[in-house]
Amino acid sequence: MRPLSADLEDPEARPYVRWGIDVSVAELRCQLDPAEPGTRARWIARVMREARYEDVWRFESLQDVLDGCDRVQLHLGRRRDFWRFLFEGWRADGLIA
Repeated sequence: MRPLSADLEDPEARPYVRWGIDVSVAELRCQLDPAEPGTRARWIARVMREARYEDVWRFESLQDVLDGCDRVQLHLGRRRDFWRFLFEGWRADGLIA
């Protein structure tokens, strides 16, 4: 396996956000392309679970995350409460609908 990398701009690097499998940044981006909604939701959730908050947005837009929120939240595991807290706070502040 390639060593883990924090360089999320290098398409050949193995991103730290997918530490359990040998996948490149480019391969991860391909998995996040619009595809079957269930598969896409699992990959988005994997990034949201493992990436630092600011790195999530390198892979997904806020709108994409919100659009798939019902499916994604099923796969967030221990990070579900973190994301729920953020989204509920943003809604309460009128930042998102």
